[in-house]
Amino acid sequence: MLRIIALFCLLWSGVCHAGTVLVFGDSLSAGFGMRADQAWPTLLQARLKQQGFKQQVVNASVSGETTAGGRTRLPAALAQHKPDVVVLELGANDGLRGLPLKPMQENLTEMTRAARQAGAKVVIVGMRLPPNYGPDYTEKFHGSFASVAKTEGAALVPFLMDGFAQTSEWFQADGLHPTPAAQPRLLDNVWPAIRPLLKR
Repeated sequence: MLRIIALFCLLWSGVCHAGTVLVFGDSLSAGFGMRADQAWPTLLQARLKQQGFKQQVVNASVSGETTAGGRTRLPAALAQHKPDVVVLELGANDGLRGLPLKPMQENLTEMTRAARQAGAKVVIVGMRLPPNYGPDYTEKFHGSFASVAKTEGAALVPFLMDGFAQTSEWFQADGLHPTPAAQPRLLDNVWPAIRPLLKR
């Protein structure tokens, strides 16, 4: 009977659970200032379908979230969604608030380990800060993401807003959040790290 069920799943993959991509971030992934269907995680779902992947995208991002808040929330999200891939897009609010970098790195590390222990592959999304935070802090901040990814064997997106961070027209009035028109560019930046982790 188990073999029959397994065969049924293979033949009718749309009926059985095909896997979940959990996007776990802050306002940059939550779709701040726009409709939910315009945010890059929703565009990710459309791309998966277009390219024949069966995974479902769950966007558990919360505006204003820090790595400390994410570390607190993640166990429940892992238990609920049982993701195959976790995209960690957190840290921007730590940096904007000038929080110490060591706790941020520790939080990213523990979230990565928790996701892996739950059976998920992890993508860490890197960020940069405006230069007014000073060269020492901004460079160490940016380097934190690569350091955690390397140490923990996670995939890395070097910079979520790579290629347009200095172009004001791609940002909302606050100068921090990308516009709806910029969301495909965010997706294009994360896709190379996510795609190798997916199974059809």
